[in-house]
Amino acid sequence: MGGVGYLLDTHVFIWAAHDEYKISDTVKKVISEKPSSVHVSAVTAYEIMNKYRLGKLPEYSYLAENYFEVFREFGAGELLVSTQHTHFAGKFDWSHRDPFDRLLAAQAFTENLVLITNDSAFDSLPWLDVLW
Repeated sequence: MGGVGYLLDTHVFIWAAHDEYKISDTVKKVISEKPSSVHVSAVTAYEIMNKYRLGKLPEYSYLAENYFEVFREFGAGELLVSTQHTHFAGKFDWSHRDPFDRLLAAQAFTENLVLITNDSAFDSLPWLDVLW
């Protein structure tokens, strides 16, 4: 992959698929101009389905029930979870305990991707490149 690559945080993928008005103009530009360099983690599928099952995302039933179709139409690359990702996610020192965020941060870092997120929790990780 030449150039800069990007990894979407789960909320960014949800918004890009359903509520584009919530995304910054900078992020909209990256997604539209560089779709081949944008990735969605397998973690995102798990997070969406888990939260939907728990009743936390009722307004996104279409996305949850048609995830693969929406993902395919979105056109991003799929980033699978590796042992390297899980090892790093478990070991780095960060007081934030959300396992989804830990995995996304670890994936972005180990794959040299910029994490696209509006979540300020990632601001405390000086080694992580973030864009909003």
